[in-house]
Amino acid sequence: MKLYQYIKGILLVFAILFMGSCGKEFLNNIPQGELSDTQVESLEGVEATLLGAYSILNGNVNGTWGNYGAAPSQWLFGEVASDNAHKGSESLDQPFMNAIESLNPTSANDNLETMWQVYYEGVIRSNKTLSMLNELKEKSADISEERALEIEAEAKMLRGHYYFFLWRIFKNIPYIDETVTVEEAKEIPNDSDVIPHIISDLEFAVDHLPTTKINGEGGRVDKVAAQAYLGKVLLYQKKYPEALALFNEVIGSTDLQGLPYQNNFNVLTEDGPEAIFVSKHAINSNGSGDNSNVGDMLSGLYGTSPVGCCGFYQPTIDLVNAFRVDANGLPLLDNSYRDNPYLSDLNLSQSEKASYSLNKKLRFDPRLDYTVGRRGVPYLDYGVMPGDDWIRDSKYAGPFVGIKTMIPQSLYAAHAVPGEPYLTGLDVNIIRLADVYLMAAECEVELNNLGNALKLVNDVRKRASNLPPKEIDGVALADYQVKPYPSFPNQDYAREAVRFERRLELAMEGHRYFDLVRWGIAKEVLESYSSFEGQYLSSFKNLIYNDHNSYFPIPQTEIDRSGGVLVQHDAY
Repeated sequence: MKLYQYIKGILLVFAILFMGSCGKEFLNNIPQGELSDTQVESLEGVEATLLGAYSILNGNVNGTWGNYGAAPSQWLFGEVASDNAHKGSESLDQPFMNAIESLNPTSANDNLETMWQVYYEGVIRSNKTLSMLNELKEKSADISEERALEIEAEAKMLRGHYYFFLWRIFKNIPYIDETVTVEEAKEIPNDSDVIPHIISDLEFAVDHLPTTKINGEGGRVDKVAAQAYLGKVLLYQKKYPEALALFNEVIGSTDLQGLPYQNNFNVLTEDGPEAIFVSKHAINSNGSGDNSNVGDMLSGLYGTSPVGCCGFYQPTIDLVNAFRVDANGLPLLDNSYRDNPYLSDLNLSQSEKASYSLNKKLRFDPRLDYTVGRRGVPYLDYGVMPGDDWIRDSKYAGPFVGIKTMIPQSLYAAHAVPGEPYLTGLDVNIIRLADVYLMAAECEVELNNLGNALKLVNDVRKRASNLPPKEIDGVALADYQVKPYPSFPNQDYAREAVRFERRLELAMEGHRYFDLVRWGIAKEVLESYSSFEGQYLSSFKNLIYNDHNSYFPIPQTEIDRSGGVLVQHDAY
């Protein structure tokens, strides 16, 4: 295998000088000069290489365009492949994305190639950090034992993350660590289970990372992030007691009520205590966007909107209606939200659209209007969302747009690339605290501790009830309601409630498809969704989920480079 042909990207790391400032500049890797041989063999060189490993968190090796498949939000695989989002734009735009959404990808899909190459680059940079660290420890006393353990833990945490993202997509992948030479790497097949290695890396990180951010830098991993991530991997393995113990450590005595939901998607408040494991983004001092949120750039609004590009990543009709609640403020777990669904102005005639009036009497969970832009409701500080004028083709992908990836127009000057406001400094939460609450609730359900699960879910719902209603002239734009569950009468009901709450709380954050797959319900959910959605948007009917759709094909380019060492999944 010639995986390490891509290793040339690691040479870019040696054009980075380590910067000790805190905040977003921690990952601002504008070349500041070249490291000398002495520096490469020093603590400074190891720190610079570690910084290069961190920089892959935003799914980008260089440039801005074309990194969508590697986005840290995993919007394409985690949401567009699910019942939460459409690719958006126009039907003929980015056809390889259409194949992801329709669950018919081939090994020639460029998004898969990007995913493979970028995240293996992250593995390579993590391995390089570890090998350089080992060499430094052998040659000099230029590093304290404490810092050496921290660096090793940081690099292993990052490597575990990169491998986990690769494993969720491709399943059968080659495992390469810092002890493997370039020649040996070429011969490693993709026939072993990488999960034990991921767990081992994360366990080391839990044991050796500090409880506070190193140097006070918000982008750094710490013990809490490692605990949350290890718990997540164990949850995927259905090791509920072990995962729950870690989640409980992360939750501790934290009161979610004091952490506003909307702060997670605000570029001015994103570094709050709910941010556990984050891809940090920033606009470079020269105005360029290499370190910005390049993965989500296509999700910018279209047409006359202040963003002007690019019209992708639209919420589904099904997701929007899932936010409807009953008279008691509870979700419609039986999918009856599909009865007489709310469609905004979809498929109305031009005269009907001209006289369209928002129905303010519909009962909605308030998180809807902090997740989805819909006609007649104010959108950040852009004004009232006008409908089609901000959408590329509503007849193709529906009348709704996303919110969580956008920033206010008033913040463009400081937090967006000049002239390209779809490139922003907004961070991406890979794991946030409410996610941990709901993963812990899932464990409690599977262990039949329904009272504990009820409290965790209701904590999330109580926080949502504090969201300010969207209003115009003091008039609420829906009958906003979200109430706590009075009880979980049985395990099946509790399981459904937890799963539904994950959909609502984490909508458009990259989790949904992977949740459906690991729960073993992807086929029934996605085919049922397709039958509903296809009634209104014909492009999305007749979707078929097959067993092999739980993972994606290995890129053909990588198989060809391997000379037969890498083997494709039989189903592809």
